[in-house]
Amino acid sequence: MTTTAPSDVRPDPPHSSDDGSLTEFGYHQELHRSLGRYASFAAGFSFISVLTTVFQFFAFGYAFGGPVFFWAWPAVLVGQLLVAACFAELAARYPISGAIYQWSSRLSNLTFGWFAGWIMVIGQIVVVAAAALALQMVLPAIWSGFQLIGTDPAPTSADGAANAAVLGVVLLVLTTVVNILDNRVLSVVNRVGVTAEIIGAVLIIVLLLTHSERTPSITFHTEGAAQSGLLSALLVGSFTAAYVMIGFDSAGEMSEETRDPRRTAPRTILTALGSAGVLGGLIVLGGILAAPSLTDGRLGVDGLSYVLTSSLGDGVGKALLADVVVAITVATLAIQTAACRMLFSMARDGQLPFARRLARVNPRTGMPTAPALVVGVLAASVLLLNFASPEAFLAIGTTCIVMLYLAYAMVTGPLLITRLRGRFTVQGTDESGRPLFSLGRWGVPVNTLALLYGLFMTINLAWPRAAVYDPASGHWYFQWFTVLFLGVTVVLGVAWRVFRRPPKELGTARSDASA
Repeated sequence: MTTTAPSDVRPDPPHSSDDGSLTEFGYHQELHRSLGRYASFAAGFSFISVLTTVFQFFAFGYAFGGPVFFWAWPAVLVGQLLVAACFAELAARYPISGAIYQWSSRLSNLTFGWFAGWIMVIGQIVVVAAAALALQMVLPAIWSGFQLIGTDPAPTSADGAANAAVLGVVLLVLTTVVNILDNRVLSVVNRVGVTAEIIGAVLIIVLLLTHSERTPSITFHTEGAAQSGLLSALLVGSFTAAYVMIGFDSAGEMSEETRDPRRTAPRTILTALGSAGVLGGLIVLGGILAAPSLTDGRLGVDGLSYVLTSSLGDGVGKALLADVVVAITVATLAIQTAACRMLFSMARDGQLPFARRLARVNPRTGMPTAPALVVGVLAASVLLLNFASPEAFLAIGTTCIVMLYLAYAMVTGPLLITRLRGRFTVQGTDESGRPLFSLGRWGVPVNTLALLYGLFMTINLAWPRAAVYDPASGHWYFQWFTVLFLGVTVVLGVAWRVFRRPPKELGTARSDASA
């Protein structure tokens, strides 16, 4: 079935058709539908990857906020749960790869949705690079031999930044190969990795809490917070939580490869974020309570790796750090997979350069090979910034968060407008007659708060604070890096939209793109 709507408008599909068929959306089933509920959960959880992101950004959050920065965590978790609830509704109604692009396009129009997808996929590529950089926070702490360049492993040093780029490139080669092999291999790696990460996270929490040096009341102390004031310290400290709790939409990205996606994806979006949020918050709390010292400066530089090896001993600490390495590897893999699905989804609509090749699926493996190579190469290119300056580490991390937050707002915004106009269908059933996930009468207030939260955090994260982005006061381009990067992304998107060939009618592009 193909659409008969104008090329810039996407109609709502009926909600009672077979989840296993994409014909109502105008597509053919080419990706292999082999993922179950746990594999879907693993896709969202491994993108969030609390062990990767908490270990990567804990030191930064503590350096600016001190112990009180912990309270930014539950605030961000509540805000992201509002967004996730909206996404769960959409995942039940639009179980299609390229979730952000597809949802935004169908709620507004193709032009607006295209920019949401464009910003999202560029952001995902930067997230892949940022996740790969996390190895530097762990591997040298396990064995000094992993410090291949220089002697200083701190990611804020020239040696540490360059070494992080080298380790990251090696990891990207590995994840790119896995993203080409077969989606069953991908699923097994994700499930095993996520299981190991959950077990490791629980062990870390238990061990840190049982080795506490102080009580939880320390989180109300402002010692160590940035001199600019408590509010500013919390706003900057929220970067840690904001960086951790993104990517839960990946369960929606994998909808075309998931069995019974209308019921599975909404559940796994919410459970992946909820479980990761709780585990991550407890790890942050445990790290603050178990740190040998809150004032010697090491917690704000070496972060949780220092806490584990100092409080638990080298043997146990390094064993747990090895589990963190597994988490980082699986996280990088999952993020790259999500970016691949976004490229594939946009390409099969003829909405990207080289669309025919990017939209091609290997019939044997069920994997879009070209997107995996493109994401791997571009992410590796982003890592080269680390050779220019250690400050690129933070610029890369915060830029990717801003890109994803903005893309999320480009979904919750049109969704709210659609609700207020009475055009969003809250009822609906799957192929078995079971009701779809719905917020019901809570839809408008939850959606409104989700949009306001998303816009506020986008501005907070992108604000060019010199103390954050250019502490050495010599690289203005790093202070404005996020704003400049977003501006360049939008300009390139406008150029492509203006000079590209006229778009094909939606729902018919796939057959041509795969020709």
